Amino acid sequence: MDYRFYMQRAIELARQAAAVGEVPVGALLVRHTGGVDEVVAEAANRTEEVGSPLAHAELLALFAAQEKLGERYLTDCTLVVTMEPCPMCAGALILARVGQVVYGCPDSRWGACGSVFNIPEHTASPCKPQLVGGICEEECRAVLQEFFRQRR
Repeated sequence: MDYRFYMQRAIELARQAAAVGEVPVGALLVRHTGGVDEVVAEAANRTEEVGSPLAHAELLALFAAQEKLGERYLTDCTLVVTMEPCPMCAGALILARVGQVVYGCPDSRWGACGSVFNIPEHTASPCKPQLVGGICEEECRAVLQEFFRQRR
């Protein structure tokens, strides 16, 4: 799987979120079936639009993928997201049995896939997705930094 290719789409989604005042995080779920990769869902943060702290890009992409595929578990899917998932999203990824998580930049405040916490690797975790961090890290970080620089 070409992580950089899919991360570029996630970065586009993050930029779209920033353009409407959302924290710029973009995510997509890629399904691997029969040797073919297919994007089954994509989303960007919508917490401001929806007025809910639950509207993270990862959760929105999970809901969309489960609805589209009609499946509760997404073991044959990879989540590609511009920033390391928070504890809420990491928990959801485990419960949805996502097979792999690929992220851009780590989150030094709330990262839950290795930076601050490592929820997927916890001994009680029923599912341990493969974690791959640092894909297009500088570009992902730059999108976030520019957003917060403009807000200050």
